[in-house]
Amino acid sequence: MTVERLRPQGLVRSPAFSHVAVVPPGATTIYVGGQNAVDADGTLVGEGDVAAQSVRAMENVKTALAAAGASIGDVVQWTVLFVAGTDVGAAYRAIASDLASDEPALVTGASVTALGFPGALVEIAVVAAVTAVPSS
Repeated sequence: MTVERLRPQGLVRSPAFSHVAVVPPGATTIYVGGQNAVDADGTLVGEGDVAAQSVRAMENVKTALAAAGASIGDVVQWTVLFVAGTDVGAAYRAIASDLASDEPALVTGASVTALGFPGALVEIAVVAAVTAVPSS
């Protein structure tokens, strides 16, 4: 029982994302709210540096997933918000190794005028699914 990620014929084929994900019955769905580049004290990390902020936001996503018994490999859907005018390429390059997969997750990216945390340039939210381990 695994999450099935599809890249249907007739839609653009990209190594960076899939178009459809099918979560099997019985899987546990995990929602991680938008993570900014803040440390455990709530201090912004990497002010003005979207690459540094992307790395910290990703670390926060990993921490949140681990608390729920999941990992990056369990992510079904990424939502990444950038402040308008941000170097999106620099942000993605900074976290590319975390996003790389033979069966990439779905990705939604958007440019916004501002984020809820002052000075934040990026926010990452995910939906993950953990499937039951087959009994031996």
